[in-house]
Amino acid sequence: MKKTRLSVNVNKIATLRNARGGNMPDLLKVAADIERFGAEGITVHPRPDGRHIRYDDVYNLKKQVRTEFNIEGYPSDSFNELVHNVVPTQVTLVPDAPDALTSNAGWNTRDNCAMLRELVDFYHRDGIRVSIFVDADVEMVRHAAETGTDRIELYTESYARLYPTDHEGAIRDFVTAAREAQKVGLGLNAGHDLSLVNLKYFATNIPDLLEVSIGHALICDALYLGLENTVHQYLQQLDI
Repeated sequence: MKKTRLSVNVNKIATLRNARGGNMPDLLKVAADIERFGAEGITVHPRPDGRHIRYDDVYNLKKQVRTEFNIEGYPSDSFNELVHNVVPTQVTLVPDAPDALTSNAGWNTRDNCAMLRELVDFYHRDGIRVSIFVDADVEMVRHAAETGTDRIELYTESYARLYPTDHEGAIRDFVTAAREAQKVGLGLNAGHDLSLVNLKYFATNIPDLLEVSIGHALICDALYLGLENTVHQYLQQLDI
């Protein structure tokens, strides 16, 4: 079985920096340290208001990231131009409203299939791997495959919310969606509210999970455990 890669979302580092201005903490140094500690990817999610990751951060990170660089976000004209200029390893398309606090739903790939297909073609021309953010819904997985995307990213908020009281119920729809992804030939990523509490069970039970993207929980854990130790602990959850 191929080991699941850990991509760390560094948005929260930028949020802390922006709270006071200046360059503390140093986003580029933290990202480099995260890679040095063993993470296999860096994720950013720039938003129109620049409240955390800014477009200039994305350009600067591109120059130094040595693992996989994943840019996620809503495919506005400015976002598409950014991705085209930066050419990350992967772009993850998320249906966020401009004022969204955080991602809160996957794409309706049935209703947006034509638009998503055009976007996939656009990114593929630059050699960028494409992942589409979807709920754990078999129909949405099937229609995602029709866009020509390389992967989907399962939106795991509902899993994380239910996990403390019902492990099996929490994971059931995700297992079904993952098997459908296998059937239609899609690579599988996952993210949102995955943590040291629930990550190992998820990774153990989801077939062919290629990558998890984790930011908020990991940075919160680092406040108590230290960043290096935290990255190592997350990697241990995936060492199955």
